[in-house]
Amino acid sequence: MSHAVLKVNQSTIQQMKNHYKLGLGSKVPAGAAFTAKIEGCTITAYHTGKVLFQGKNGEVEAKKWGASLPSKAKNGSPKTKTSGAPLPENIAALSLIGSDEVGTGDYFGPITVVSAYVEKKQIPLLKELGVKDSKNLSDPQIISIAKELLKFLPYSLLTLSNQKYNEWQAKGMSQGKMKALLHNQAIQNVLVKIEPEIPEAILIDQFVEASTYYKHIQGQKKIIKERVYFSTKGESIHIAVAAASILARYAFLKAMDALSQKAGFTIPKGAGPAVDKAAARLISEKGVGALTEFTKLHFANTDKAKRIINLK
Repeated sequence: MSHAVLKVNQSTIQQMKNHYKLGLGSKVPAGAAFTAKIEGCTITAYHTGKVLFQGKNGEVEAKKWGASLPSKAKNGSPKTKTSGAPLPENIAALSLIGSDEVGTGDYFGPITVVSAYVEKKQIPLLKELGVKDSKNLSDPQIISIAKELLKFLPYSLLTLSNQKYNEWQAKGMSQGKMKALLHNQAIQNVLVKIEPEIPEAILIDQFVEASTYYKHIQGQKKIIKERVYFSTKGESIHIAVAAASILARYAFLKAMDALSQKAGFTIPKGAGPAVDKAAARLISEKGVGALTEFTKLHFANTDKAKRIINLK
């Protein structure tokens, strides 16, 4: 399938709408001015000025209206690692539930897991909204895109608070098992939301081998295994994982803002030296017991922060 993208002004969009009036569709995607179908091509024009031409005649039809935007250079696909069932060759084009998490490497703040369902017909819209791996987006971009996704995307957000995280970790539960439990539950939640529709696939951003994942969740009342796939860099394989990543990041940012307000100063992300200093300040101002609510206690940052306090 060929495709092309044009950037035009609102006057041209109106001209296009008049030109394609016999093929105008009654269902218009969110953010779009119109959608139309002609032989060998589907045209979707967005209020932002971008127009997508998709189908075997997409490039030819686009040339009638001007030069298409240059394609982004590809430096080769990122190396991915999969486990379990091999990925379908056309997985990027399927209606799929993507699942990802944020906050696992941050000393402060919770772990947020999101599963999100993207129908194949919504893929162009998500691309238009700028959906991609949240690690490649700024916080303001995350917030802006997430607010748009929340308007129409079926999803489930599960937040593992620091208190619960520390409780589970103290009982010997690994972070991998925590994440597996959360992903399995979030996927279940989305499957219920979209009933009776059934996704063509489910893709989890791989953090452990498939066999280990299922070992982690054995004994659960319901285990989702049908059409479930695992791959690292899942956001580069299907946009649903990227959407889940953005929503999980958005939830994490909101949680961090709430912690900062509670602490009375800005809580930094990550697990570097700035985090050690912030933890030391938290201990000084609120006592060492406050760490249970704000942090993942078993991280090395806890001892580093205590050493800072002892040096003062």
